Amino acid sequence: MSPADDAAFAALSRQIARGAGLTLEVYKDKCVRRRIAVRMRACGVHTYADYQALLERSPQECERLRDALTINVTRFYRNADTWSVLRRDVVPALVDRGRREFRAWSAGCASGEEPYTLAMLVAEHLERSGRADALERSRIEATDVDRGCLERARAGIYRREMLSELPPELMSAYFEPAGSELRVVERVRRLVALAELDLSRQRPLRRDYHLILCRNVVIYFDRATQERLFQVFTDALAPGGYLVLGKVETLLGPARERLQLVDPRERIYRRPA
Repeated sequence: MSPADDAAFAALSRQIARGAGLTLEVYKDKCVRRRIAVRMRACGVHTYADYQALLERSPQECERLRDALTINVTRFYRNADTWSVLRRDVVPALVDRGRREFRAWSAGCASGEEPYTLAMLVAEHLERSGRADALERSRIEATDVDRGCLERARAGIYRREMLSELPPELMSAYFEPAGSELRVVERVRRLVALAELDLSRQRPLRRDYHLILCRNVVIYFDRATQERLFQVFTDALAPGGYLVLGKVETLLGPARERLQLVDPRERIYRRPA
């Protein structure tokens, strides 16, 4: 890339930071350039300067670019082996510990499939053990930078294909018809509190979570930001709490000394009590 191209890309990055509210420096450079190139091809423009001009006159393209940069690939019960471990071991261990509340954080929740899956597992365990009244003491905070995704999550309505990996018994217990689609039942939706939060710039809402899910999110950040986020997650865990990463993600930096790896295959870590 020529110096002129670098200068044009830097100017475009500043425009994106203003218009989309994203700090591109913390994302991996190749990832950012690839997604910008996809949008440029879709718009039929060929230079960074032309695309910058388009962003200045088109709020709609700003939103499309924001969606492209904040990767939102998710389904209910995605990576079933990980969820099966959470369902069998982690959720019962945390919910049965005799504490007054259960608090979890889905960091980078996209359109809600992850936090609602967790809420279903909590509801299932409590209802099976005759403690449905404890649901009101369970709270899953779900955050994302993408406002459009958060709006879809608040609606709680999904196409049937988004449930293709969900065990049938969970689908039948925790969804209801909504036209040709399915809606998460109200008692599960109540467990999830959705909020806008940019992991690259903002701190978590609290520092005493029993479980943090951040799966297939940090891989899009540069190493320095990854290490900082792992420290943030570790600080936000209550003693004895669990951190779950995506299967292609590896814990880096000082946080490795502070967390115990309890399931190498499923990337599940625990903060010592």
